[in-house]
Amino acid sequence: MKSGFDSDMYLRQQSEYIVGRAEDLGLDRLYIEFGGKLVYDMHAARILPGFDPNAKIKLLQMLKDRTDIIICVFAGDIERRKMRADFGITYDADVLKLVDDLRDWGLEPRAVVITRFDNQPLVKQFMDKLTRRDIKVFTHRAIKGYPADLDLVVSDEGYGSNPYVEMAKPICVVTAPGPNSGKMATCLSQLYHEHKRGKRAGYAKFETFPIWNLPLKHPVNVAYESATADLGDFNCVDPFHLDAYNKVAINYNRDVEAFPLLKKIIERIMGAGNVPYRSPTDMGVNRAGFAIVDDLACQAAAKQELVRRYLRYSCEYAIGAATSKTVERAELLMKELNLGPADRLVVGPARRAAEDAKCSGKGDGDIYCGAAIELNDGQGTIVTGKNSPLLHASSAVVLNAIKRLAGIPDKIDLISKNVLESIGHLKKDVFQVRNVSLDLGEALIALGISATTNPTAQFAMEKLKELKGCEMHMTHMPTPGDEAGLRRLGVNLTSDANFASKHLFLG
Repeated sequence: MKSGFDSDMYLRQQSEYIVGRAEDLGLDRLYIEFGGKLVYDMHAARILPGFDPNAKIKLLQMLKDRTDIIICVFAGDIERRKMRADFGITYDADVLKLVDDLRDWGLEPRAVVITRFDNQPLVKQFMDKLTRRDIKVFTHRAIKGYPADLDLVVSDEGYGSNPYVEMAKPICVVTAPGPNSGKMATCLSQLYHEHKRGKRAGYAKFETFPIWNLPLKHPVNVAYESATADLGDFNCVDPFHLDAYNKVAINYNRDVEAFPLLKKIIERIMGAGNVPYRSPTDMGVNRAGFAIVDDLACQAAAKQELVRRYLRYSCEYAIGAATSKTVERAELLMKELNLGPADRLVVGPARRAAEDAKCSGKGDGDIYCGAAIELNDGQGTIVTGKNSPLLHASSAVVLNAIKRLAGIPDKIDLISKNVLESIGHLKKDVFQVRNVSLDLGEALIALGISATTNPTAQFAMEKLKELKGCEMHMTHMPTPGDEAGLRRLGVNLTSDANFASKHLFLG
């Protein structure tokens, strides 16, 4: 996809702007609430082609001499095992991964804060895991009447009851695995303690989306609405900014709705007349809109994301992980821009491949699945695959794709017959598995084994790296083995909301 975003320009402007915000306000310390993903921000990378998915952590690396980091996680998300969909891991596991990622970049988190803690056993177990690895853990209890009861909230029985996390540097970034993790409350709690100690501290917000200086109905901003359809967020013109400056700026409903109360809380902490913000947009420090160098490329990418989100929510609804309201919201946003599943180029070929499997009678049992992948070869080549008694559709399409990239004729097999028979025997006769067809994870292992004796397979296997970032669609939801393999390859997968088997349990 054509690049539309300059990450180097973005990092340069963003770092200067954050440092400038702290200096302009004359603060001893600036607390910045970091929204979105700190690392591997794949949503931003998909809708802003050229955006570095690790831009935020690179930004922190540039500012590491000035910056401390706090990680927040909501106790309720740990208790109900909430998942981060792009990695397929729970929020508590994502906190562990985030600590590892920060350390890989030479950054050490100051602490982990468990918000709205209520002595949940699973949360206590997670806290023990952290403390035994020498990570400082703090807990915040839910404050009765929060946030409306200002007298209680801004008092020693409110924010003051939360433990203070000692800081060493002038900027503190507060981040989390996902939304509603308690980042803002943590920032304000720290702000309260700082002012009780006689320190001049302030608050700012860093949200990449919606991009405040793009139009309300710009596809990039609409794609953000779709990404948060499950939360019910929607974009709007910031009325406070319009009233204060007579300028249009785009924000989202929760920030706009919370601003009057948030401003009052900060006034209670800092003192009346000391709050420098006249609108929620004023609080932001986001410069992403200034790094868009090809608006049409970003619009095209965002439109594709709208279709992807609708397909993903449809699948989540099928498995009980999303509501019909979420699917309807995503569909409405997609149709606002006159889009449908057919606008995703790999959808049609995948569905035709499934029909071919059905017509040939070469599916797996009575399920006929098709898959298609668009190669990053500069020509928009689309390769298809279908399921069979030997291979899942995802396995077939990946093998066909690397054959195409390597210039290997279709008739040449990459996985030897002996390897296939051996794995089939293991699954059927030893593990007593009903289905011996190889999912993608198994097919990739089989390819690796074949590559030890087959130079052609070895050459093709090296082409797997070129599938990263490719667009792919399947007519049926991937099995666990397929999903894990595709995630490792880094493809942008969507699927129709059809089950890959009539069996309820796919372990």
